Amino acid sequence: MALTERFPNLDIVVQPSPVRRIQDAEYEAAGVKMQVDLSDRDVLIGVKEVNAEDLIPGKTYLFFSHTYKLQPYNAKLLAAIIDRKIRLIDYEMLKRPSGKRIIGFGRWAGLVGAYSGIRAYGLRSGRFSLPKAIECVDLVDMLAHAKTADLPDDFRIVLTGNGRVGQGAREVLDHMKLRCVHKSDFVRMDFPEPVFTHLEVEDYNERTDGGAFDYKAFVDDATDYQSAFMPFAKRANMFIAGHFWAEGAPFLFTREDMRDPKWSMEVVADISCDIDGPVACTLRPSSIEDPLYGYDPIAESECAFDAPNGLTVMAVDNLPCELPRDASEGFGRELMEHVIPLLVAGDDDGILHAASETTLQGTLNAPFAYLGSYVAYGKSAS
Repeated sequence: MALTERFPNLDIVVQPSPVRRIQDAEYEAAGVKMQVDLSDRDVLIGVKEVNAEDLIPGKTYLFFSHTYKLQPYNAKLLAAIIDRKIRLIDYEMLKRPSGKRIIGFGRWAGLVGAYSGIRAYGLRSGRFSLPKAIECVDLVDMLAHAKTADLPDDFRIVLTGNGRVGQGAREVLDHMKLRCVHKSDFVRMDFPEPVFTHLEVEDYNERTDGGAFDYKAFVDDATDYQSAFMPFAKRANMFIAGHFWAEGAPFLFTREDMRDPKWSMEVVADISCDIDGPVACTLRPSSIEDPLYGYDPIAESECAFDAPNGLTVMAVDNLPCELPRDASEGFGRELMEHVIPLLVAGDDDGILHAASETTLQGTLNAPFAYLGSYVAYGKSAS
């Protein structure tokens, strides 16, 4: 294996799983040892949250914990991690000194999310039917299906986000040969073909006093800014939400906005999936098994995904799982190249330390002290 060739003293085992897309036999064929009991391991590397009852005390874990934004549903998990004196390194916090994220599934979420949004429109309109991404053999197969989508002339898609998620979503639209048009043309012109516009953060946020947009000032304190998204919501048929949203930033649109007579969006593919957040119709996460639901803007409640007076919402929160083999291989390459060497050979830039929410002493790491009340809430709710 590439890792053991580079680090001969590295001892790697894989825990068997009956549900993983990459089968146990494939690991065994590659010479990897399978081991159920991981109590002799120093570092345990996963992807999604670990069940609190399965946490092994005194270990270092790497996974997406979904806790740094104080997500209520994982407060108990972080409390258990503290109680069991575990060092949690959260993938979302792994950043270079420049602040750029090192690793993630964002591209895969964007790819599957955009495809799933196109699929949702086909089902809502009855114009075409695409298989779910998870029913496709791989990314190549999924993109081939995407190209068969029969979108109407002058169909308009607005895409937000220029990180991994947004760029992944754009890959699908580009593969479909959809034309990208300037934001001003998107709002004021008609087109003889389906088009999309790809917005930067300053395109859908503006200063309340009419002054020039200042990205640093917006990131530091967004209270002087408001949404400028409505001109696009009044012209688009579909919205693909691939942006990052931080607490305190303006909502892109509110439930009141959705009752505007000029509102035109029929489908929202909310890849970011911030519940009760900037995309007002995202009431809850959906699932791979049942990816679509509807939002009724008058009743402000859920309805059938294809209800005539409603909006179709795709808000699957584990989209990369729909292309498990492709996503796993891509993520694994990044992990081997950028993260595992830091664990084995040393972390001179303090990247792992900065991404460690907790310590082996059973405390919060200093940069995450703000999670103190969150952990206390988790303990009280246990």
